[in-house]
Amino acid sequence: MTYLSMLGAFAQNTPEIETAAEEKSLSIMDLLLSGGTGAVVIIAILFVLLFVAVYIYFERLFAIKAASKYDESFMHQIRDNVASGKIEAAKILCAQTNNPVARLTEKGISRIGHPLEDINKAIENAGRLEVYKLEKNVGILATVAGAAPMIGFLGTVIGMILAFHNLASSSGTADMGVLAEGIYTAMTTTVGGLVVGIVAYIGYNHLVVRTDKVIHTMEAQAVDFLDLLNEPA
Repeated sequence: MTYLSMLGAFAQNTPEIETAAEEKSLSIMDLLLSGGTGAVVIIAILFVLLFVAVYIYFERLFAIKAASKYDESFMHQIRDNVASGKIEAAKILCAQTNNPVARLTEKGISRIGHPLEDINKAIENAGRLEVYKLEKNVGILATVAGAAPMIGFLGTVIGMILAFHNLASSSGTADMGVLAEGIYTAMTTTVGGLVVGIVAYIGYNHLVVRTDKVIHTMEAQAVDFLDLLNEPA
């Protein structure tokens, strides 16, 4: 066979090769929609959970980032004002500073003149409120991280039931075309559930770490403030 004849034969087979490649290619959207009604419903639920998880993650991330902003000179100014008896100036400084440390300090300053135990108790109560604000809705991420894989597994079970039902309806004939819908349902929902669960789990743990850092800063500055009140006049 000459080179030209081989080239002609290859050109004739090219459309068939392209057609076969097109038939084997499968877009993500086709994959999600190929599992039937059951898979579409499960995937829709997982998309909603993914949207909720991503929204809560970024909303909390920005809130925690804002709360973590702390000026090292803040406590020095508080110390100077309290030491010189300028209590109102210290309160104004706390009111002008929008972060948890300032709010805890303001609560302690407002109790100056009371026993130290009362001041400590007031700061602890204010700290619990600040921690609650920081952790707001973070628990939903943990719920999504646990629920998404379970919902995906539910889709897997539904898909296998459909596959075996179709197999039984075809008198036991192992026709892959009959089994395809159930198998697609099982596989796509499993992958979707795992993806959403992993995203939510990583986001939850990252927020927990960032929140712990802010709480540690709050505790450290509260101790510094109490030490300031314990200093001899």
